[in-house]
Amino acid sequence: MKIAIVCYPTFGGSGVVATELGLELAKRGHEIHFITYSQPVRLALLNQNVFYHEVHVPEYPLFHYQPYELALSSKLVDTIKLYDIELLHVHYAIPHAYAGYMAKQMLAEEGIKIPMITTLHGTDITLVGKHPFYKPAVTFSINQSDVVTSVSKSLRDDTYRLFDIKKDIQVVPNFIELDKEPIIDSVPCYRSVLAAKEERIITHISNFRKVKRIEDIVRIFYKIQKEIPAKLMMVGDGPEKEKAEMLCEDLGIHKKVIFFGNSHEIEKILGYSDLFLLPSETESFGLAALEAMSCGVPVISSNSGGLPEVNEEGFSGYLSDVGNIDEMSKNAIKILKEDSVLEQFKHNALETAKKFDIKNILPLYEKIYYEALNQTYSV
Repeated sequence: MKIAIVCYPTFGGSGVVATELGLELAKRGHEIHFITYSQPVRLALLNQNVFYHEVHVPEYPLFHYQPYELALSSKLVDTIKLYDIELLHVHYAIPHAYAGYMAKQMLAEEGIKIPMITTLHGTDITLVGKHPFYKPAVTFSINQSDVVTSVSKSLRDDTYRLFDIKKDIQVVPNFIELDKEPIIDSVPCYRSVLAAKEERIITHISNFRKVKRIEDIVRIFYKIQKEIPAKLMMVGDGPEKEKAEMLCEDLGIHKKVIFFGNSHEIEKILGYSDLFLLPSETESFGLAALEAMSCGVPVISSNSGGLPEVNEEGFSGYLSDVGNIDEMSKNAIKILKEDSVLEQFKHNALETAKKFDIKNILPLYEKIYYEALNQTYSV
């Protein structure tokens, strides 16, 4: 198949999932065309089946905000025609599904039919999408998609609750690639750079927005380090980062916390980690938790959104009510205190992650693609 993929090219979960999906599809012989405003952060173009097409948005003094949706829909039309694309897969309802619908309409004027699969990832539904300014457009775009998928049952239920959706939404969970080739790096990273031998390494990775409850992470760690020698790795960047740094200063633990900013060495950091913290207000799925578990790192998380579908209570980690930092810290200490307990949780975390191996999830997408193609061309 020749497949066009539209996504955000950032460190966020939707962009990572879309990129990894495209690369795995390319390995299986499909021709993949990424269409977005800059090259996705995890996209390696050393593959004869992978192409990247940049969306250029011309600047005009007339526009206070440049019309990205217009530029994207036009780029989609041109790329689909030029490369004989058979199927369009957009990640995020807005603006991607909206632009995809407009592209489909323009192509239909020329007698070209192409199915569009829309994958819902979370923020497009639970935060941005339900805003009164966007809600009609999001509802329309989802209902006009040929196939709609969501990354968790929780997100599917939220979508039906928040919007007047007439389409069936299929749940296809996020995934992890467990058999990745090792990263070649001339500068090795040693555990001793992060922490002393007797210290446990605790990690958090996110975009540091309010929904991630960054201050809770610092306060949980503060309680942990009073009982167990430990270091906290804070990976990512965002509006709550400065507050977290100040809180570390106030609590007197700033020398035990490392703020990395955005990093391309996540696998190395997770490879040395003993515990992952994700006490979010909500997560549509919890891809960061899954990435940690794939490295054998148990997870302490909230029980909100899709997290209970990923983190297994008492097996791969523990789940607590949002904001219950006392229980989260107690559960973290329970995992970290004894080596034998920690090793068992590490083993369990990896076993749980195996259920979400891309080799198990990719066939679900391929089945959806072929069904969408058959339905489009049989009409």
